[in-house]
Parts: sequence; structure tokens; C-alpha cells
Amino acid sequence: GGGGISCVLQDGEVFEKAGVNVSVVFGLLSEEAARQMRSRGKTLKAKDGKLPFCAMGVSSVIHPKNPHVPTMHFNYRYFEIEEADGTKQWWFGGGTDLTPTYLDEEDAIHFHKTLKEACDKHDLKLYPKYKKWCDDYFYIKHRGERRGIGGIFFDDVDSPSKEEVFQFVKSCAKSVVPCYVPIVKRHCHDSFTPEEKLWQQLRRGRYVEFNLVYDRGTKFGLLTPGSRIESILMSLPLTARWEYMHNPPESSKEAQILEVLRNPKDWVH
Repeated sequence: GGGGISCVLQDGEVFEKAGVNVSVVFGLLSEEAARQMRSRGKTLKAKDGKLPFCAMGVSSVIHPKNPHVPTMHFNYRYFEIEEADGTKQWWFGGGTDLTPTYLDEEDAIHFHKTLKEACDKHDLKLYPKYKKWCDDYFYIKHRGERRGIGGIFFDDVDSPSKEEVFQFVKSCAKSVVPCYVPIVKRHCHDSFTPEEKLWQQLRRGRYVEFNLVYDRGTKFGLLTPGSRIESILMSLPLTARWEYMHNPPESSKEAQILEVLRNPKDWVH
């Protein structure tokens, strides 16, 4: 039961495809979804094999037209499960991350510093912990590279208290606009070549690979009976490309971003 609102912009002047999903859903957890959660260490005691759940969240993915404007994704969510004895397990998860086609160190520093400030309001240990979690989560294992230059990511956060975690999540959500919009404004009118557009298409192919093979949110959506597939796959770009054995020349701008994707950097120290 439940539902949500999806709003998608396609073929805009600045954004080739940009979407926002807001969802509030409830029902019975599928066996596959419960298995996925148990593999993360959750103890879920079902009643007659059933686990009622409710979940809510807001997510957005923005794929700009200009290859000098990075793709951005954020998602913040709350999950609750009722166990056999009536007790409820709850947790928050989410994150914000940046996927540039070309590396701009000034952009990377601005993005990470803004997220760090949001985390530091609550606990100085959070940013380094969630930055590493983000680098580890958005890892395309079969390529040996990250999806982008990271940001923050966390899941299964259920302490110190529901209200305190909620305040932290709100701080993270409020940092989305200041961490991203200045970067868009800085580059949306940059000139670019057909070769740079081609590289953007190839990088988007990697984005698709991660989302369809590894992303837990996508998997959960696809495993949920009656879910709206168009909303779940909203994160995919309008256009992408896969070329056989494509390797950029050494010391090129294209090779520079690959180096950072293979070896994540500390952007704030």
C-alpha cells in the first residue's frame, strides 16, 4: 500500500534528465528483501512468515547536459519493521554523492566541505566514517573503480535516538542545494567538444552498471511486489554508451578522473 510522487524533467536546457521521488509505502516484506536485510546482520523475527514494514524517503538523480556539470544523487529514507512480538525495529539511511565526467578539484572540495559541515554539526566522527562508507558502497567491483568522487553514505543508523538521527538526516538533506547548485551554475554554460560529450556517455554507462548490478535501493524496489518500475529506474540517464575496449590516453583529462575513481582522495584536509 501507500505510494508516492515522481517528478521527472527530460530534455531540459541544463538537465538532460532529472528526477525526484517521494515515497511512503507499507506492506509485507518479500522473502528476498528480508534475506537481503538479514545478510546485513539484521535479526528479523517473522510472524507466520510475515514481516510488516513501512518505508519512506526522498531521492533524486540529476544528469546534466553539459559534461562539465557533474551528475548528482541524493537519497534519505526511514524504515520500520514490526516483528512477531509487536516490537518495532527502525533505522535511517541515505547519502549524497557526486559523479563528475571530468575532475574539477575546486568543485570536489566545495562538495565535500559542505557535506562535512552538515555532519560536523552533530558529531565530528560522522563525516570521515560516512565518506569512507560512500567510497566503499559506490564501488563497481567488476571495473575496479568507484561510481564517482563520493560524498557521504550510511545505512541502518538507529542510535543514539530516533529524534537525534532524524535531526542529522535533516541537516544532510538541507545541504544538498548548497553543495550542488553552485557547481551547476559555475559550469552549465561551459563550452564542450563532441569528444567530451562522448566521454560523458561512456561514464554514464558505468553509472547504469552500478545502479542495475549493485545498488541496494534499486534491488529492493525491483523485489517489492506491485512497485512502480518507472520510478525505480528514474535514476538511469536518458542516454549512455558502451564501447568495446575503450581506454583513454595516458595523462589525458579522461585518465585523470579514472585515477581518482580507482584511488579515492581526501578532499577536505
